[in-house]
Amino acid sequence: MFNRRTFATTAILAAAAITLSACSTSTTPAASTDGDAAVDAKTAPSAEAFGGIDALVEAAKAEGQLNVIALPDNWANYGAIKALFEKKYGITVNSADPDISSAEEIQAADNLAGQDTAPDVFDLGTAVTLDSTDHFAPYQVANWAEIPDENKESTGLYVNDYTGSMSIGYDSNSVPAPTSLDDLLGKDYKGAVALNGDPTQAGAAFAAVGLATVQSGGTLDDFTPGIDFFSKLNKAGNFIPVDATQATIASGETKVVFDWSYNNLAVASTVDGWKVTTLPGAAYTSYYNQAINKDAPHPAAARLWQEFLYSPEAQNLFIVGGAYPVTLQAMTDAGTVDSDAIAAIGTIDGELVTPTAEQAEAAATLLASDWAAALG
Repeated sequence: MFNRRTFATTAILAAAAITLSACSTSTTPAASTDGDAAVDAKTAPSAEAFGGIDALVEAAKAEGQLNVIALPDNWANYGAIKALFEKKYGITVNSADPDISSAEEIQAADNLAGQDTAPDVFDLGTAVTLDSTDHFAPYQVANWAEIPDENKESTGLYVNDYTGSMSIGYDSNSVPAPTSLDDLLGKDYKGAVALNGDPTQAGAAFAAVGLATVQSGGTLDDFTPGIDFFSKLNKAGNFIPVDATQATIASGETKVVFDWSYNNLAVASTVDGWKVTTLPGAAYTSYYNQAINKDAPHPAAARLWQEFLYSPEAQNLFIVGGAYPVTLQAMTDAGTVDSDAIAAIGTIDGELVTPTAEQAEAAATLLASDWAAALG
């Protein structure tokens, strides 16, 4: 659940060990439907180019395997999404290293290039995505038009998939509900406040600094106010340098945690007394991105996975997991949205703010330079 999704572009972490079961590759070209040369699965930019969705399904089933990485079961309901894909297509999903970062996903692809255990697909934070486009194969899903232009690279190299808002989870049995950043500086929160990772490496922690920035009256052009807030929190003795996990929350070690709304909601469903709040005012949001590994050992299954993820079936499962899928508006218009699920998570209140690529890169550079000193 608490995947350390790296946002920074300044360093690539050492690759974690990959323990996928060995599986065979397939580069069998699709049957030509018009007399032209068949399109290889590794280069097919769409199901239509491959010979249609039925041909893609047949080729993916022939491969029989899909390698995913950094997809925790409790992160945005990925457990149910992976299980449904397996059931629907009879394709085994090999899920490796669920708790590693986006940067480690890319490093794993480099280290395992040419091997059957390499990741077929990626789920990445923005900065790592923008820094890794040479690893991706362009692909446009069948419902490409339902994805807003601002949420996709024009050729399909990478596409936004789901988002949430940065929230604060807290143990209601131990601390009062925070209603502002200033509350967290008070004595009630002594040694209680933690982040989901290091903001120089992890997307959720990066977003927490972004939220603190806009909640402090700053803008996403300069994360200095957010860094200053956490410096004050540390000097007050309220910040603890512990990477929050479900275990640290359940044990009471981390009583207050900045994290994505869908992560904190997942904890609330299993840990007694854990509640979730969002501060009034600006609400920080950020999409994660889907991309296909250009060297995917199962190229047809990788493309079928994308088709599945952007279908209403899977997009609704993101909602069940507390996340907002990128085709939400299209599904609402078409009447295919899970109305009960969307009613359960509600809308994101406040002014929505999301960093641009340039703002994210500038913030990553600033954090790499100033974060450690701010907590010194």
